[in-house]
Amino acid sequence: MQEYIKMLIIVCPLIFLAGFIDSIAGGGGLISLPAYLFAGLPAHYAAGTGKFSSCCGLASASFKYIKEGKVYMAVALWSALGCVAGAGMGTRLALYFEERTLRMIMLVAIPIVAVFLLGRKDMGRDVSEPFEMERKKQALLSFLIGLVVGMYDGLIGPGAGTFLILGFTGFLGIDLLRASGCAKVSNMASNFTSIVLYASSGKIMYGIAVPAALCSMLGSYAGARYAVKGGSSKVRKMMLIVLVLLFVKLIYDLIA
Repeated sequence: MQEYIKMLIIVCPLIFLAGFIDSIAGGGGLISLPAYLFAGLPAHYAAGTGKFSSCCGLASASFKYIKEGKVYMAVALWSALGCVAGAGMGTRLALYFEERTLRMIMLVAIPIVAVFLLGRKDMGRDVSEPFEMERKKQALLSFLIGLVVGMYDGLIGPGAGTFLILGFTGFLGIDLLRASGCAKVSNMASNFTSIVLYASSGKIMYGIAVPAALCSMLGSYAGARYAVKGGSSKVRKMMLIVLVLLFVKLIYDLIA
């Protein structure tokens, strides 16, 4: 019991913070995954338990964004379909890797995400004109963005929400705030797919996952509220924080 309480003390505050950040700019996995690993969970259990709590948090954030009218539902739903397909493939691949191999993949992914974000210096501007695009093209691009990022999310995870935001802004021209809203719906779909596969393999520790999910929901709702009130400028600022976390995580893994 003492060990269990210690794990909750480590995990819960960090998962609240991860939910807050993830609901704004993605990248919550950069906090939540190390939190579960630091608490003593093996890599596969950390990934599965993290998906459970993250999905609950994303549901909370999605509700807030949708309620405030900050989601293009057509984009979000087509992307969600792509995420489901991609996450299924990615998670199945992840379950075949040994724990050490999975840790190495996570480490390699972090600088790739960082370099990609560094190259996007034009992000953060609100789009005044309404989002318009031919429906078939919009559906195809949304699905492909979801497919690629969903596969990444199922296989590795950290930074997937940020990649979705980058995809929506870069390829569809959506402003950061609504791109963040669409990303929450899509990312929730990929996480749910991963949960089904991790649960069927017995890789979720529900004694940790359930209280962590409550913390994630609270943090995510608070973060979504913060983003909606501040607009794209606050999303931009939080993405810069995520970028710093990416580098800190990389440095830590290199010297640990």
